[in-house]
Amino acid sequence: MADILLTGGLVATPQGMVSGDVRLAGEVVAEVGPGLAREGAEVVDCAGCWVGPGLVDPHVHLREPGQEWKEDVESGSQAAAAGGFTAVVVMPNTDPPIDAGHLARFVADRGRQVGLVDVIPAGCVTAGRSGQRLAHLDELWAAGVRLFTDDGDSVADAGLLRRAMEYLSDLGGVVAQHAEDRGLAGSGHLHEGEISALLGLVGIPAEAEEVVVARDLAVTRLTGARYHVQHVSTAGTVELVRAAKAQGLAVTAEAAPHHLAFDHREVLATDPAFKMYPPLRPPEDVAAVGAALADGTIDMVGTDHAPHAAHEKDVPFEDAPRGVIGLETAVGAVLGAVSLDPAAFFARLALAPARLAGLEHHGRLIAEGTPATISVIDPGREWVADRFRSRSANSPWRGRALTGRARHVLLRGRFTLRDEEVRW
Repeated sequence: MADILLTGGLVATPQGMVSGDVRLAGEVVAEVGPGLAREGAEVVDCAGCWVGPGLVDPHVHLREPGQEWKEDVESGSQAAAAGGFTAVVVMPNTDPPIDAGHLARFVADRGRQVGLVDVIPAGCVTAGRSGQRLAHLDELWAAGVRLFTDDGDSVADAGLLRRAMEYLSDLGGVVAQHAEDRGLAGSGHLHEGEISALLGLVGIPAEAEEVVVARDLAVTRLTGARYHVQHVSTAGTVELVRAAKAQGLAVTAEAAPHHLAFDHREVLATDPAFKMYPPLRPPEDVAAVGAALADGTIDMVGTDHAPHAAHEKDVPFEDAPRGVIGLETAVGAVLGAVSLDPAAFFARLALAPARLAGLEHHGRLIAEGTPATISVIDPGREWVADRFRSRSANSPWRGRALTGRARHVLLRGRFTLRDEEVRW
């Protein structure tokens, strides 16, 4: 098989961003530098593009098993490849929940069968996500799970959370939290503030997120565990994370593209495409989250890709399920919302999430001998999000213009996206 030569791009290397070419030989990078010889290679023009490690999404819902009418591993993998991703960490709130080793192996095996991205299962913290007793953490660990979360719900019992953290701390695992106090969130549908008052809908205060994070950080301090805050949405949470890092706690955090790009005024039209939890917050929170992603207080982007079928979202706002898709629009959405140079872009969308999930063969800056798992990003590509590979289309960007898109993606030296088309 001929080598692949990626030419003329701006390449993310251990020495920084370097203009030049990348030669791939099989599953590894063979050479990086300017003006590489083209003989015996398939030449791929990457002029105007950023060439870096394959993007990794630490927070995705692929709905399999149990809700395949919304999404399955195959359709979700297509969406991920189209978005520029080479690996996705899939949440365990499936039916049944991923709370035992055989279920985690099933999800990972499905990802290998499809072969477009590496599908990495997260595992539940509690059995059945019920919050009553711990899941089979030992089985999940043996099955390769390294990130544990009851995503969709918080672990409400601090004692149970402590036991999970202590057990996983000894192994090196990560506890990730969907931070939402049920008592404060109640039956809310959007942020509690002037928009919820205008619409006459029950709101969710910022404190519903912040009190959970504050408690969890206290337990993290007690246990020494690795702790990850999912989908940060408030300025208060940003300050909690910043302070915890300053104290030396092993804390990371993610932000979703929709919390970077939109604020709660979008909900005035009561379009269910803008219903998600945490809800969209006021502009000052959006600005704080974006600034924290830019300065590294928030380590990474997680799309929280959450598909729902059209008939589920085509209902009044208050009756609609929460969640939006985000894999295919992530690059343009993030670049449009936050000023990231190419090095910071790959740090937030590839390096940090790969470290979080313990993915040795992802998130590697490009150098001789590193895996040929690469995303080629065109930061100036203008396009409209009008069709999706996802089985669902519940996107707040649907019909909107975006700038920035994945042009090519290679997984272990094989194209999974070529000229913006998914390759099997």
